Amino acid sequence: MSYSGDKIILKGIRFHGYHGTSESERRVGQKYEVDVELTFSLATAGSTDDIKHTVDYAGVVNLIVKTGTEKSFRLIEALAEQTASRILKRFTVDEVRITVKKLCPPIERSLSYAAVQMCRRRGNLEK
Repeated sequence: MSYSGDKIILKGIRFHGYHGTSESERRVGQKYEVDVELTFSLATAGSTDDIKHTVDYAGVVNLIVKTGTEKSFRLIEALAEQTASRILKRFTVDEVRITVKKLCPPIERSLSYAAVQMCRRRGNLEK
């Protein structure tokens, strides 16, 4: 069975984190939002209707919030990298596509958010 299009998608995971290049950003913190897509075969879960053949959504959300709140990163790129790596290490998925949004970036011009998106695959883990 092909599963190239199978994904679990979790959008709008929010938390207050202490990330940024300036001291004030890391001290005061701000709101972040994460979207994640987990690619792996959902065929067995779909045919058996058994939760043990899929990924625990709450576990993924909790891991994302924990990663975003337990440590301070200077760059959202580093936050995204660390989060994707932790997901691949803990959950049996083939690929993680993650978008990390800084909802109120300290930029003088009007901006809805600043974001990074990256895709990491299980076979490409460096650590």
